[in-house]
This record gives sequence, structure tokens and C-alpha cells, in this order.
Amino acid sequence: MGKPRARRMSTHIEATVRIGKKGVTEAQIKEIIKQLDARKRVKVKVLRSALAENTIEEIAQKVAQETGSKTIQVIGHTFTLYKPKPKKRRA
Repeated sequence: MGKPRARRMSTHIEATVRIGKKGVTEAQIKEIIKQLDARKRVKVKVLRSALAENTIEEIAQKVAQETGSKTIQVIGHTFTLYKPKPKKRRA
């Protein structure tokens, strides 16, 4: 799936993970990985309190790196991650 198409499709999904003043935690990373495995795209909202130490772009890059996904869109305090499902090999 191309980046423009992935970006278009991500506009209609709700943010399902929120990052607060504690920043990115291990539990949030595990939840994002679980959601990416289930549906390929996850929208993450970053609360203002989390932006005291890092920018939204830095947080998005860190989460993408730790989850093995790609950041496809950053708007305001929200970013969208995309990770394609692995293709199944036929026996």
C-alpha cells in the first residue's frame, strides 16, 4: 500500500492509544504492537503534558522504531503508524 493511500485511509480511524505525562511506556509499546498486528494501522494521540520534553515528531519516530512500523502521518498532537501484515507463504 502506498503512503498516500495509507494516509487517506487513516483519516477515518479513531486514536486508540494515548501517551501522557509519563511519556512512552513499555505497556503502550506492547499495546501498539498488538493493535498493529490486528489491523495494520494505529492512531496515537499525544497529550500536551508529554510534549514538555520531546516534540511530537520525536515521539512518533521513537514509537515507530520500537514497534517496527512506519509513521505515515503527523497532524497536531496525533500520529498514525502503519505496519503491513507479513505475507503468508503457501506450502
